[in-house]
Amino acid sequence: MEILHTSPIFAVGLTHILSDAGMKVLDVRSSPTECIPWLADALLIDPDALSDVFGSISRFSAHTSVVVLPWNESSMDDSYLLAGASLVLSKAAPGDVLVHGIRTVITRPSARRAEQPHPADQLALTEREREVLRRISQGLTHGQIATRLGISRHTVDTYVKRIRAKLGAGNKAELTRAALLGRVAGVG
Repeated sequence: MEILHTSPIFAVGLTHILSDAGMKVLDVRSSPTECIPWLADALLIDPDALSDVFGSISRFSAHTSVVVLPWNESSMDDSYLLAGASLVLSKAAPGDVLVHGIRTVITRPSARRAEQPHPADQLALTEREREVLRRISQGLTHGQIATRLGISRHTVDTYVKRIRAKLGAGNKAELTRAALLGRVAGVG
C-alpha cells in the first residue's frame, strides 16, 4: 500500500492505523510525480495532492486499486469512481471503517486490473536492459556499468532512459526498488 497525501500528520496517523491492522505501507509521498503505484496493492490518495485529480486517478487505477480520501462528505460524489477509483472514503471516517474499506478493495478482484496484465509483465525488457537494471540495483554507477559490460557510458544512459520509461520510474532509487521487489523478470 502507498499513501499520497499532503498532510504529514494525517499520513502518519493513517500509516499507524493500517500497520496496527496488519497492512504494510510501502511508502508515503506528497507528490504524484514520485508515484509508482503498481508496486502496491492499493494507492490511498488525498485529492488535494493532485493538480489533475481525475486524470491521475485514471492513470493510477490502471495499475492498482485507488482509494480516494477527501476531507468532507460533500466532495464524495461519483466523479472519483467514474475516473477509476475503487472506493471513496471520508478522512473523517473512523479507523475501523477505513481499514475495512481498504481491506475490501485490496481483496476483491478488480475487473479493470483483471483485463490488463501487470505492467511488469508488459515491460518486455531486453536482456541487456535487465542486465543494466541488475547492475543499477547493485549500486553501480553508469560509468562502472559501461566498463563491466564493455559499452559506452552514453549507451548505458540510453538503456537507463528506456528502462525508466518502461517502468515509469523517475530515479535510480525507484529502479532499484522495482528490481529488488521482483517486478521485473530476470532481475534481482
